[in-house]
Amino acid sequence: MSNLIKQASEEMREIILNTMGRLVGEGKLPAEPVPAFNIEIPADTSHGDFATNAAMLCAKAFKMPPRKIADLICENLILDGSSFERAEAAGPGFINFFLGRRWFSNTVASVLEEGKDYGRTDTGACKKIMVEFVSANPTGPMHIGNARGGAIGDCLASVLSWAGWNVTREFYVNDAGNQIEKFAASLEVRYLQLYKDGVELPEDAYQGADIVEHAKNFAEIHGDKYVNASSKERRDALVAYALPINIAGLERDLLKYRIKYDVWFKESSLHESGKVMEIVKKLGENGLTYEKEGAVWYKSTEFGAEKDDVLVRANGIPTYFAADIAYHYNKFAERGFDKVIDIWGADHHGHVARLKGAMQALGIEPSRLDVVLMQMVRLMRDGELVKVSKRTGKSITLATLLEEVPIDAARFFFNLREANSHFDFDLGLAIEQSSQNPVYYVQYAHARICSIIANLEADGVKLEKLSGKDFDILSAPEEVELIRHLAALPREIDDAAKNYDPSRITKYSIELATKFHKFYAACRVKDENKSLCAARLSLCEAVKIVLENCSEILKIDCPDSM
Repeated sequence: MSNLIKQASEEMREIILNTMGRLVGEGKLPAEPVPAFNIEIPADTSHGDFATNAAMLCAKAFKMPPRKIADLICENLILDGSSFERAEAAGPGFINFFLGRRWFSNTVASVLEEGKDYGRTDTGACKKIMVEFVSANPTGPMHIGNARGGAIGDCLASVLSWAGWNVTREFYVNDAGNQIEKFAASLEVRYLQLYKDGVELPEDAYQGADIVEHAKNFAEIHGDKYVNASSKERRDALVAYALPINIAGLERDLLKYRIKYDVWFKESSLHESGKVMEIVKKLGENGLTYEKEGAVWYKSTEFGAEKDDVLVRANGIPTYFAADIAYHYNKFAERGFDKVIDIWGADHHGHVARLKGAMQALGIEPSRLDVVLMQMVRLMRDGELVKVSKRTGKSITLATLLEEVPIDAARFFFNLREANSHFDFDLGLAIEQSSQNPVYYVQYAHARICSIIANLEADGVKLEKLSGKDFDILSAPEEVELIRHLAALPREIDDAAKNYDPSRITKYSIELATKFHKFYAACRVKDENKSLCAARLSLCEAVKIVLENCSEILKIDCPDSM
């Protein structure tokens, strides 16, 4: 797995340190420790492909002006056999390094050689990481927030896998607690209304048509059998019927959305196995619980929370927080994940610190748990806020969204922005077949390359297996810019994984499509110079490979024609 930008950066650091070492040996620099310095890629690469502040940071230790240090280093560099052709001092003491032609040639050769694996890194060292996302209540259909969370979580899991982590995707099924009680009560009323008059639906009950449908279907199977049963027996029967249908619906809708989970973990299993009360007991043994008004409280304030939390109510029923602690303890202590990432709505921000604190209270390093907070999304059409489906007239769920918008567009659009940013989803733009639609723009670049390759092949020009030096001929500014962007993919994947930000890959893809179209407009692929034609055709193939790899991460299609 090649990461040519990382390799060049490490090579540059070694060149600088070796040069300083020689200058110390020659008495031109004092024998002082070299402070840690940065190597970065300038925004304007005409000023250099890499830049360092090494001279500026050494000024105090060396008791010399930074520009003088920079000039000394540049005058004494040995770049023979390296990736760099020259370096120059700039401004108050920055040093800019310029890559040689061979580095760009090796980049194209690496993409072609590694193919479907190009961009992968071993940064995660195969450590176990879980991404838990969506985890919608199984009491109804998934809403638009779940649609965004699904796209972000699934693409983040893909990015982490490409960055060398051993990834598990998990859905936490909240099949216990208050929302299930509310689900049961709502089903019960709708069932009884089929046989009795005057049964009112409480204001806080679930009002959806899906509840009515469940009750009717249940009645078709069982008739009035449960009308005169006890409320508990009736509710248990209704939930036992409706809940599996809802969970199957969630799984079906998510699979349509191209999300396949490795694990569906049920909250009820924690209660049935006694794991929740075990956690309460463990916290108590650590002196972190107390009783008050018949309830068991956890000393959250000892771990930075504003107030203590109830773990077990006075009626003996554990709270959702107690189950959540047990669930996350299970992730770390029982299933051995090195890292856990939760994707939550931004309205859960207050829960982050107290859950991390609970992990610390149980002896688990809280930094092993990270939470990505996701902001709201608004659906827009013609500049107006949309709350209902154009086709059904009902509120837009994930399922109804995918009836109106292509899956590629939905997944791509929901990953256009960082999770912590508010996002307006333009329904009209998502179905538009023009360069204004970013996913269409990226897919069109791939289709155009397929067309170029097919047309040239029809003219008798086929892709050849070229060596690195054969690409030295690619020296036009548009070619250099395009190759530089190809080289950036492994770094983008690592950065996306490090920052939990898969939107970096959508942005990278859009920029790659832009640079390809710019190259195609400026550089004729079918050229009379056979060597140039072969090199440019291979460059097209390299771009095609990278577009396909990005599309695999984002789980969008790469059509051959449009």
